[in-house]
Amino acid sequence: QVQLVESGGGLVHPGGSLTLSCAASISIFSIYTMGWYRQAPGKQRELVAGFTRGGGTNYADSVKGRFTISRDNGKNTVYLQMNSVKPEDTAVYYCNAVVGLMPFWGQGTQVIVSS
Repeated sequence: QVQLVESGGGLVHPGGSLTLSCAASISIFSIYTMGWYRQAPGKQRELVAGFTRGGGTNYADSVKGRFTISRDNGKNTVYLQMNSVKPEDTAVYYCNAVVGLMPFWGQGTQVIVSS
């Protein structure tokens, strides 16, 4: 069983920045597929940013150039740096990890972008 705990959500003004963290209960050194998803009210959950098995990263078109995903294997933590946020970034953000072909999810952290 893998536990993922997100933190860092909150209220932020348009154009502002926020950093989300996802702490894993196990070593993430060998977990290649990890990422951040979000779900806005009335919408499907969508991939925001993720690490691929090839060691690269991918981003949703809507966040390219504004969001950055990173990881600290020593701290078993994945981050999502969110810059120049927009009201349409408002959503619950979830951390995801695929371990042994099984997906694990955190409980989510709410991000509200509003003036």
